[in-house]
Amino acid sequence: MSNFKSLGVADHFIKALHEIDIKSPTEVQEKVIPHLLEHQGDLIVQSPTGTGKTIAFGLPLIQRIDPKNEAVQVLIMTPSRELGIQISKHLFKLTKYLPEKIFAEAVYGGEHILKQIKALQRPTQIVVGTAGRLKDLCQRKDLDLSQVKTVVLDEADEMLSMGFREEVDFLIRQTHPKRDSWMFSASMSADVLELINIHFRKGTERIRVDKKHAVNKNIEHRYIVCEIADKTNLIVQFLKAKAGERGVVFCRTKKGAQLLAKQLQAKNISTDAIHGDLKQKERDKVMRAFVNKRIDVLVATDVAARGIDVKNLGFVIHHQLPEQEEYYIHRSGRTARAGEDGLSLALITPSEEKYLIGLGKKLGIMIRPFS
Repeated sequence: MSNFKSLGVADHFIKALHEIDIKSPTEVQEKVIPHLLEHQGDLIVQSPTGTGKTIAFGLPLIQRIDPKNEAVQVLIMTPSRELGIQISKHLFKLTKYLPEKIFAEAVYGGEHILKQIKALQRPTQIVVGTAGRLKDLCQRKDLDLSQVKTVVLDEADEMLSMGFREEVDFLIRQTHPKRDSWMFSASMSADVLELINIHFRKGTERIRVDKKHAVNKNIEHRYIVCEIADKTNLIVQFLKAKAGERGVVFCRTKKGAQLLAKQLQAKNISTDAIHGDLKQKERDKVMRAFVNKRIDVLVATDVAARGIDVKNLGFVIHHQLPEQEEYYIHRSGRTARAGEDGLSLALITPSEEKYLIGLGKKLGIMIRPFS
């Protein structure tokens, strides 16, 4: 098994990684970090969500920064506010032991734009943000991307599926003409391929991580076959049996997440919901309560859950199976962090059993009935 030193990572980064309990690289980190440290140019990485991509691109891009230049040198685009916040926090932790400070700022909708403009007036070498807010800031002349020589498109397929193609095109064109573009995407949809054709150099290096290697081996995967009407009672029974443990329950829709949280609260379960209809202050309040252990169970939608990185979560429950296979990996990866064990439990209808078992085979994991 390789370690970060063998990948060419500097000692001050390794010290920072150890402080956040990251000691061994994931497959995407093993493949991406040495390539980006040794080569200039564009890069396309196809990898499922939740496989450690932030560290994979974060370490090399920090080493490209000139700390004496206070201009924005790196632009990272993400599909969600939560993921943008998570990335900026990771970058902050990675720079802890640098001899010269590097500054990253996250910008996103739902937060007052004047507050973000004021933050960007400080020295800022890395800007992380959602495409809509980034475009607004550029059009207001409050964000100058002309010196950006590295653009990162994180979860590009998700960003484009949310309708941000025009904003992404606009933002890339604001950057330096000799920039390097790095793309990370779980799938290569037609929109993603078109974006590559327009903005990436011909013959761009591609790295692919097999889904089978993306799943944490410390996670136990189980399922319960039931009727839809029985799911809430089953979740209540499970949570009461696991009293004192913490976890996340995933729903497909905002309304579903809201309803389930209310039903669980009525049963005296310590819980709250995070979903796309919440204002940023409300999301932050829920996440603070979860991180600070004032609530034990978080009910979440897939997009809202991007960026959740909380230690010591014992389980994940799939109230419904996700719409995309990659989301199953991302959901399950919220548990069993930092070498701990965890449980991923799916509540499925009889007609979904064959699909779930097939998904397990495709991912190289055994998904068994819960007993």
